[in-house]
Parts: sequence; C-alpha cells; structure tokens
Amino acid sequence: MHGEKDVLADQYTNGGNLSARIRLHERYSTNRYGWHRWVFDQIDLPDDARVLEHGCGVGTLWRENHARLPSSWTVVLSDVSLGMLRDATAALGEMAHPFRFVAGDVQAIPFVDSRFHCVVANHMLYHVPDIDEALRDMRRVLVPGGRLLAATNGSGHLRELRELVAAFDEGIAEAFDSLSHDRFSLDTGPPRIARLFARMETRRYEDSLVIPEAGPLVEYVNSSLTAGPILKDRLVDFRRTVEEILRAEGVIRVRKETGVIVGWK
Repeated sequence: MHGEKDVLADQYTNGGNLSARIRLHERYSTNRYGWHRWVFDQIDLPDDARVLEHGCGVGTLWRENHARLPSSWTVVLSDVSLGMLRDATAALGEMAHPFRFVAGDVQAIPFVDSRFHCVVANHMLYHVPDIDEALRDMRRVLVPGGRLLAATNGSGHLRELRELVAAFDEGIAEAFDSLSHDRFSLDTGPPRIARLFARMETRRYEDSLVIPEAGPLVEYVNSSLTAGPILKDRLVDFRRTVEEILRAEGVIRVRKETGVIVGWK
C-alpha cells in the first residue's frame, strides 16, 4: 500500500493531474481577476528583486504574468519533481525572461543565506513532511525584511464538491480528502508563520466556482491519485450523477476559501 509520500510522488510525476485541477478553476471561477494575477500582485518588489518559487508546478504563476514580469528580476523556479520542472521549462521556454530551474527539497533549499527578496510557496506546504523545517529554511534564504508568500486554502474550501462526491460514494470522498490540507491552511498556517517571522498577515482571495457542465468536474475528481483509482470503474455512473444534478439545478455552485499568508523576516 502506498503511503502519502508515494502517492504524492505519483501525483506530481508531471503536470498532468495538476493541469486538470487548474483547468476547472480557470474556466469556472467567478472572480475574473484571476488567482495567479492576484498572487503576483502580492509579490510587489523593486526592479532588482530576486524571487524563488518552490513547488513551481508547471510554471503557471509566471506564464500568467509574463507581460508584467520586470525583465530585471532574478526568478528561480524549484520543485522536488523533475517531471514538473521539465513541464515548467517547456511551458516557459518561449518567454524571453531567463528563468533558472533547480530541483530541490524545500526542507533543505540549495541556496546560501539571505539570497532572496521573496519566496513563494503556492499551495504546497501542506504536502511537506516537516512544515516548520521548511519554514525555517525559507526564512533562512530571505534577506532581512524579505517576505514569504505561502498560499493555501481554508477549512471550507470546495466543501460543496466534497459533499457531492460523498453523496455518490463516501469511500471515494474519504480518499479525495486523504491528502489533508489542514496541516497548513488559512486557519492552521498563521500561528506557524507567526512563531518564525517578525510580522505576519493573512490575505484572502474572494472567489467561488459556478460549474455548468459535468466533464471538467469529473476530470477534477478523477485527477486525484487517491480518489481516481477507486472512481475509475464508476466514472460513467459518477458523470451521470453529476449530469442529473445539473439538469435539476442548472449549475453546481462551490465555495472557495483561498489566500496567502505573508511572513516578513
């Protein structure tokens, strides 16, 4: 039986599963400003800034903000998954900016002390085995006064989606929840950062999903390496269930609770 570490290794071998989840949010989020544009706003650094994003995934933050990225910024993208780094390199390869890509563990960042003005950890700290060790190492590589942007979710994030899956099959819902985000959420994360950083602030991004079709929602649930293997033999039934809800309701509305916790060194 796979443990959480094995499941995560499978989940993030490359960007396929992550991209399936991103697509649902890109298509049906009600806040049209855009999550990645908003996160980029929070970086807010001078022209000579050095930025590290750990857990860069497929590089979406930078692809979505390519026209806004100062040419003088030094941007390093890091991920523990070589497959993710390959996908990010391919996605950003046509951009003129000279990104640097580095494989590494956020619990032992391969850079000297006081190197970066900002470290971005976008929806990834809840996967890290030792969260406090990761926070200490991110703090270590920040310059004095530098900031950490740790994006995560709140306890009510996608609650209606979880309830929909549970109504179909509680076992699938439990598997869907098995990689818990509660370890580092908008509720549990702030005390961790407050203990290690000189100042802390939580900033929330107001948003929700209004989903009018079954396919992308089914794809989202099936993209989970924990729920997907259980769901695969029942995909037709699950899709039929979602379609019945849509015929009755017109759309499926799902609340989102997400934001960033900012810590200043």
